[in-house]
Amino acid sequence: MDRKFKDKIWTSILYGISLGVVLLLIAFVLYILNEGKHFLDFNFLFGKPKYGQEGGGVGPQLFNSFYMLIITLAISVPIGIGAGVFLSQYAKEGPFVRILRLSIETIASLPSIVVGLFGFLVFVNISGWGFTLLGGALALTLLNLPALARVSENALTEAALQVKESSMALGATKWQTIWKMIIPTAFPGILTGIIITAGRIFGEAAALLYTSGMSSNNKGLFNVMRPAETLAVHIFKLNSEGTVPDAARIAAGAAALLVVMVFIFNMSARLIGRRMMKHR
Repeated sequence: MDRKFKDKIWTSILYGISLGVVLLLIAFVLYILNEGKHFLDFNFLFGKPKYGQEGGGVGPQLFNSFYMLIITLAISVPIGIGAGVFLSQYAKEGPFVRILRLSIETIASLPSIVVGLFGFLVFVNISGWGFTLLGGALALTLLNLPALARVSENALTEAALQVKESSMALGATKWQTIWKMIIPTAFPGILTGIIITAGRIFGEAAALLYTSGMSSNNKGLFNVMRPAETLAVHIFKLNSEGTVPDAARIAAGAAALLVVMVFIFNMSARLIGRRMMKHR
């Protein structure tokens, strides 16, 4: 058996494994969408949940999911980009930077349930806030900061290789170069990371069970100090408590809606990233 033949065999095997994974994912998504196809119903999307009777909707949970997403990104994006700027342009290798990078990698590897328990201890008990939307947003910030920092650092480092020397050679200061040249050049990559992170935030449940609670009471709709049950948490609640006769149907619709929204986030990241790269 010659080397070319062996190469063809193993290449075919690897292609087959990859195809199997893709088909499994497609089958999984199609099953969820088929089971929850009623999520397109207006009353389901914007109606309020009903307890003890059939026909409830997920309107408050959908609003809470988007509101949680906005608050979390408002907190985490400036910090994440700032960390990326520091690590790529200012940090010099030494004990402090090594400890910082180790800390980022450690937080990135933590299971979301651990971050949720930390949030329960700090943002619920020690702070005295109780279950709040802000506590959930802070927990999600801790969960997603490592990814945002790494994406920002990589994008800024790559952009600096293209424009840094030429900008500073023309007399610009280091900060002017970073603010007016490096960050705009790196923005497509940073934006892609933000949108992918948004998809993870939208679908997170474990960290929110212990921080934002399982109540969809929307009194004071934009109040960040109220409990805020999101779609993902609502799915868990429906399948664990079973207080609604058609819990399985509502959970299937909410799951289908969640899959569609995460798919939109990921596709938007790719399309916006490509479009911005073409117009650079």
